[in-house]
Amino acid sequence: MNSAQRWLILAVLCLARTAVAFQFQSVAALAPDLVARLGIDYARLGTLIGLYMLPGIVVAVPGGVLGQRYGDKRVTLYGLLLMTAGGVLTGMAETYWLAVAGRLVSGIGGVLVNVLLTKMVTDWFAGREIGTALSLLVASWPLGMGLALVADPWLAAAHSPALALHATAIAAALLVVLVGLAYRSPGAATAAVLPAAPMLRLGLSRREFGLVTVAGLVWGMFNLGYNLLVAFAPAMLIADGTTATAAGLATSLATWVTILFVPLGGVLLDRSRSATALMAVSFAVLAAAMLLAPVAAPLTMIAAVGLVGGLPAGAIMALPAEVLRASSRGPGMGVFFAWYYLVMAVLPPFAGATRDITGFAGAPVLCGGVVEILALVALILFRVMQARPAPLAVARQDG
Repeated sequence: MNSAQRWLILAVLCLARTAVAFQFQSVAALAPDLVARLGIDYARLGTLIGLYMLPGIVVAVPGGVLGQRYGDKRVTLYGLLLMTAGGVLTGMAETYWLAVAGRLVSGIGGVLVNVLLTKMVTDWFAGREIGTALSLLVASWPLGMGLALVADPWLAAAHSPALALHATAIAAALLVVLVGLAYRSPGAATAAVLPAAPMLRLGLSRREFGLVTVAGLVWGMFNLGYNLLVAFAPAMLIADGTTATAAGLATSLATWVTILFVPLGGVLLDRSRSATALMAVSFAVLAAAMLLAPVAAPLTMIAAVGLVGGLPAGAIMALPAEVLRASSRGPGMGVFFAWYYLVMAVLPPFAGATRDITGFAGAPVLCGGVVEILALVALILFRVMQARPAPLAVARQDG
């Protein structure tokens, strides 16, 4: 397959991940309409938002194994079909519990797609422009969220909230067609996968499992720290005397700048091959900016996060490719994302609780800085483990 076709496949896979993010953000984008329509409070609305990610804790690893056993493309198409069904169900919901069911079905599909898209891109770009490719895949997530924040309220106002929710199902259905027509597995990766695909077994060596676990923690901690800033910076700025409009604008601008800098980080990775330095410096700058933001020049620190926040994303996503055999990428990516989903689901409430306990609006942002330090520690641990020689039996298997 020539280079143009390879990048076409990447474009389709990025569109698929954009559709996942578009659906994930739809409930938050339609918050006032859904609160009124379903007769719920904002606590239950928050549950609806989180339900989309919750299945990742238990579905990510089986999803990777299923992709290994039955084929990445087939399981991805099933995931998109689940997103379609869940989007229709959520759009039809007149009761809270029907909306819960819709979000769970959508979320299971979204997890399957998210795990396997990363593996599919890695298969096609391992050893060549993988930083750029994975960075573009990462950037598709905030792009989808941004589209939801613009398109869904407009559709709800012009037509109905139900149509806005059904739009997420339409997007997923269109991607079923696009992925079905455009994607095929690279021959070398397919040959490596199929003979060694035991039914519902991980097929990972202990070394691979340990390394990809730590890589997943790096990815989870990096994202958690950044998300804590985005979530709690407006409240911190308002408490410091900034108007609500200005606080929201500052945080929003930082987010859009981050999106632009994600592909730049991938290009830097591919050209410099200094992944460790790129990640370590980024984590250190992010940690310093978040730790200083609540006490000094908050707008400047938030701008610094925007400039640096996207740079290490592609390098982090490429860590599993450094340690996984082609035949173990599916389950390995499942483990990687399972830890990411666990971190993102379990730890945010503790950060929020620090504000309740201390009464300090900047406390969750300080937690974000600490989490970025932990991401740096996890990265160092990953490199130390990676430097250790593999056991002889595993080395023979990999070779």
